[in-house]
Amino acid sequence: MAIEGILSTFDSLANTSQGLTNTAATAGGANDIVGIGGSGGPDFGATLNKLISAVEGSNAQANQATIGMVDGTTDVHDAMIALQRADMTFQLAMQVRNKLVNAYQEMMRMPV
Repeated sequence: MAIEGILSTFDSLANTSQGLTNTAATAGGANDIVGIGGSGGPDFGATLNKLISAVEGSNAQANQATIGMVDGTTDVHDAMIALQRADMTFQLAMQVRNKLVNAYQEMMRMPV
């Protein structure tokens, strides 16, 4: 899967908040995630940093929704949706990490 597809998935998960603040969405979305590196491609370190920020923002949104549910200011359904969105974002990030680790291991097994 191309990095643009992964970034758009993170962006869509981050931007579908329902009235709750989201630090990942206010950070600029997918347009800011892809930076220009020295070789003309995406800056890998900055891209990973933004992806991790999106996961952290989704988790912060879920925490706010849970606190709002306890306070009575947020509907239970909105809190559950925020929790599921945070879980899906985390699972997607873990799968991206697993693919990166597998790719690294395959490269290290290549004979020089």
